[in-house]
Amino acid sequence: EVQLVESGGGLVQAGGSLRLSCAASGFTFDDYAIGWFRQAPGKEREGVSCISSSEGMTYYGDSVKGRFTISSDNAKNTVYLQMNSLKPEDTAVYYCAGDRWAMGVMTGSPDYWGQGTQVTVSS
Repeated sequence: EVQLVESGGGLVQAGGSLRLSCAASGFTFDDYAIGWFRQAPGKEREGVSCISSSEGMTYYGDSVKGRFTISSDNAKNTVYLQMNSLKPEDTAVYYCAGDRWAMGVMTGSPDYWGQGTQVTVSS
């Protein structure tokens, strides 16, 4: 059974930082692109970031470039998203996602995704 379990969300003031973690199981970690998409109330899903071990690539949405950093610990099957300089517009539910291709994550239409973790940035 595929599982993607997020942790690390919470409430932070604008300009602050949070680190999200995603523990993956049930599939071959190295064969998948793993990352995050987010969804704010009344808005469409937005691809945030993705890391592909097989491609050796990382991807970022335009709105988070330079502020967020994705990394992975393949030994632990875990992906991390370091979020710095947070803005109120970053407020959303963040979902860990997995797909054979990074595009699936970055378009918010992955094969697998977790339950989500709430990130709230106050102004």
